[in-house]
Amino acid sequence: MPTSTPDLTQRPPRSARVRLGGFALLPRLLDKARATLGGKQGEYHYDCPLDKHWFDFVGISAEALLAELSKGRGDGEILEWVTANSQTKPSMVAILAWSAYHDQRGPTDVESRQYFNDYQAKVGPKREDIASWFDVLDLDDYVSFGGVA
Repeated sequence: MPTSTPDLTQRPPRSARVRLGGFALLPRLLDKARATLGGKQGEYHYDCPLDKHWFDFVGISAEALLAELSKGRGDGEILEWVTANSQTKPSMVAILAWSAYHDQRGPTDVESRQYFNDYQAKVGPKREDIASWFDVLDLDDYVSFGGVA
């Protein structure tokens, strides 16, 4: 049974913190890819710089994953496909370490830090808990759909 197309003009993709097979970011990436295939991605971008971290880690191209998703496969089927087609074949320990790192990863260069700080100052200037890229994504998703920071 084909999966439904997420409408990212009506709601955000899953949080980057949500895991599939231990992988952070993967469920969000799948939501953005499916929405892209269905023309319902809104302001979200599949294969963005953050997505590229996941593609590089597993050794699968964005195009190959998109082609597999176009067959209507569900999350479990995609996880099986990723496991079978990963060029890097990361162990579960490596996957969990990678995911934990990305959970906490913040900006490391001056340009990224400036973007991060400017964005936080605009949407959540009193939020002292925004420290990682995943924090910024969650805040952006919430504010973009009517929440107050």
